[in-house]
Amino acid sequence: MLVDPVMSMWSDRLFQGAVVVYLVALLAHAAEYVAARTKAPAAAAAGASGAGGVAVADPAPVESGNRPGRTRADRYGRMGVSLTILAVGVHTGSIVFRGIATSRWPLGNMYEFVTAVCLFAVVAWLVLLRRTPSMRPIGMFVLTPVTLLMFIAGTILYAQAAPVVPALQSYWLIIHVTTISLASGLLLVPGVASLLFLLKKWGRPAGLVEKLPSAEVLDRLAYRVTIVGFPFYTFAIICGAVWAEAAWGRFWGWDPKETVAFVAWVVYAAYLHARATAGWRMSRAAWINVVGFAVIIFNLFFINMVVAGLHSYAGLG
Repeated sequence: MLVDPVMSMWSDRLFQGAVVVYLVALLAHAAEYVAARTKAPAAAAAGASGAGGVAVADPAPVESGNRPGRTRADRYGRMGVSLTILAVGVHTGSIVFRGIATSRWPLGNMYEFVTAVCLFAVVAWLVLLRRTPSMRPIGMFVLTPVTLLMFIAGTILYAQAAPVVPALQSYWLIIHVTTISLASGLLLVPGVASLLFLLKKWGRPAGLVEKLPSAEVLDRLAYRVTIVGFPFYTFAIICGAVWAEAAWGRFWGWDPKETVAFVAWVVYAAYLHARATAGWRMSRAAWINVVGFAVIIFNLFFINMVVAGLHSYAGLG
């Protein structure tokens, strides 16, 4: 199967463009966070000067959801969201062009898989933001791992556009790998939310967490998105077992990747159970959720790149 070099080149260029736009969007959200964080102390200082009998100008208006676009922080935040939407469009184009270049489903190696995970994570974040605009202050924390993963994909994990090995030439590639990448992208968002929840509960570093949504809001966010992502993860594991039976003659063989994927499933099931159990909610459940996503990352990088197994063809190149 021939590879279209022109489409491959444009896929790579669009990928590079997406990384740049994600980075600029991240910087815009960081500027929003800093501007919002410094507003309250500045207003408090102005109020203190006025109380001492010195004439002062009215402090800058506090950021309000009823007056969009009136503050510097709000402008930065809107810019960050707009750039993120642009990055998603460029990112999607990169994946589509990779598929056209290779005449196959563009999820045949780690580079393509990580790219898809990042896209699903950002789309999930934008959908969440559409439903709950007040969550915009955590945009910086969502885009940070996405931008880092995109950088790793484009450097360490990058693979030239090429046909997949015969073992992956199956319609199950579309079903299984797409579903697991969707689930992983969805679960990135609650992983970040649970980590921010723990920081918020600890109250440190104070300068970082003061503008975060409340711990209760972060906890609900993590729980609700995990409830959406967990069924996809479950379905992906089932599809993988069916594909394994068709390809290798057995549903389950405790291959390293299968084993760690099952461990991640157990951890997320434990999180959902803990979240619904009195005495295990809040911090304990959040820790379980963070561990769950850490297991997914461990499975993605360590198992694929270090441990030999039947899934080794899904590694570099």
